[in-house]
Amino acid sequence: MGVCEQSPSYVRAIAPYLPGKPISELAREMGLDQKKIVKLASNENPLGISPDAKAAIRKALAEAGRYPDGNAFELKAALSRRHRVPPECLVIGNGSNDLLELVAAAFLAPGRAAVYSQHAFAVYPLATQARGAKSIVVPAKRYGHDLPAMLAAITPETRVVFIANPNNPTGTFVSGTELEDFLSRVPREVTVVLDEAYAEYLPPRLRYDSVAWLKPFPNLVITRTFSKVYGLAGLRVGFGLMDAEVADLLNRVRQPFNVNALALAAAVAALGDREFVARSYRMNRAGMALLERGFRSLGLDYIPSCANFVSFCVPRRNGEPRCGAVYETLLRRGVIVRPVGGYGMPDHLRVTVGTPRENEKFLKALKAALDS
Repeated sequence: MGVCEQSPSYVRAIAPYLPGKPISELAREMGLDQKKIVKLASNENPLGISPDAKAAIRKALAEAGRYPDGNAFELKAALSRRHRVPPECLVIGNGSNDLLELVAAAFLAPGRAAVYSQHAFAVYPLATQARGAKSIVVPAKRYGHDLPAMLAAITPETRVVFIANPNNPTGTFVSGTELEDFLSRVPREVTVVLDEAYAEYLPPRLRYDSVAWLKPFPNLVITRTFSKVYGLAGLRVGFGLMDAEVADLLNRVRQPFNVNALALAAAVAALGDREFVARSYRMNRAGMALLERGFRSLGLDYIPSCANFVSFCVPRRNGEPRCGAVYETLLRRGVIVRPVGGYGMPDHLRVTVGTPRENEKFLKALKAALDS
């Protein structure tokens, strides 16, 4: 028996997470000019990084030879002021994915279970399976979370419930009223993770104050990221807001120096660049409207999205699926989108909202792909 067989069976059974195809990889595979490729696969901010964050990175480079602040004092202080929570209620992570893994490490193990929705973020099953815990997958309702069904699915073994709002890859949204009612009914020994990676893209009429729920619901963990609207996807920095005792527990399983010094400096600066965030929001809303008009003109069904991406359905031809062929045709035309068959959506593709030029190129390429 080889050494790999000594690994627990639940680890060996994990299907690795597949990220969106990098621009450089597509250029190598198809001999395309990198500068002409449009990547709309990973929900990145098409504006890139803010000028303030760039300046902070340049300044921090002088100290790159030293370890970062393992306690993230400055970033925690800035987040504490922004969200009006004590620093001890914050945990900083290597992207919000890190926070999801920390919750799983702290609360899940063989014999325990996690509840999450069908079509929900791929990291939930990965984090659950890696701990040998059971996944309880609740059927989606119109591609979104069915909270009453998720509540009913909680068993005595359940220790974590994952909720993404807005959800990835569907972009669906659950109202604050529904979430607060759900929290009031969940057993207090079950940790509810509210994954708000795309919260900054919500229209004002849909926004709610989840941070205010931390006091009445100490079993709530809110995760946020600097990878999306703040444009720091390549630096990997996120944070969680939670009860101080829960934060202490997560910090016990957190890796030392889990966020690098450049990311910490950039995140502090990005948090303060409100104009960049506002500009990113406006571009996203305008781009989303353009894509929706484009889908309607092409006769395509799509899932209305509250995030910075939208999933659309590629119609079958004579009963045969065409999603893979359309995806490949888009690649050959220098446009990278995201297949979501792994999320139980074999006839859908997900596209990130890009710049006006990128959105137009995508729609033009999509029309050609559908006509071929």
